[in-house]
Amino acid sequence: MITHISGKLVEKNPANIVVECNGLGYYLPISLQTFSKIPDKEFIKLYTYLNIRDDAHILYGFADKTEREIFKFLISVSGVGPSTAITMLSSMDSKEIQQAIASEDVAKIKSVKGIGIKTAQRVIVDLKDKILKTYELSDDISVSNNTIKNEALSALEVLGFSRKKVDSAIQVILQDSPNISLEELIKKALKNL
Repeated sequence: MITHISGKLVEKNPANIVVECNGLGYYLPISLQTFSKIPDKEFIKLYTYLNIRDDAHILYGFADKTEREIFKFLISVSGVGPSTAITMLSSMDSKEIQQAIASEDVAKIKSVKGIGIKTAQRVIVDLKDKILKTYELSDDISVSNNTIKNEALSALEVLGFSRKKVDSAIQVILQDSPNISLEELIKKALKNL
């Protein structure tokens, strides 16, 4: 695998760049995240991933190793190809993707163009453990949110509300206020039901 490329920056666009290395111009699709990090200097270094298909060999460029690793994780999920992974990395930065997966935020992942609910759920199921292990994210975010969510669900079910209706209301509130207390969550949910 080609792990990186160093050379003269010939062309820079939001979706791709051209780097000249030893007389050859390499066309590399990039994310907006990488685009914003590439300096307007003459010589640059990018980390790369070579995607080999039947009809093409495409070299993708990344500003840092973390973004490349997230890209590799994403394309390992069935239904997520390199184009979708680049779109996802353009919509959110690497940290946001890690947090969305770790906290099981289906809505945030689904908000990316080209990703439906089933694919978003598959991304979470396939990658949550890998993301938590690789980036040593504390599982506290997802554990505390899930604990609070489950306690709020139980409390509201006891009050006679349907689980499905309550679940969607709580999910919206937790997205807007991830550090909300249990009492506040229940109060806000009651106002929205």
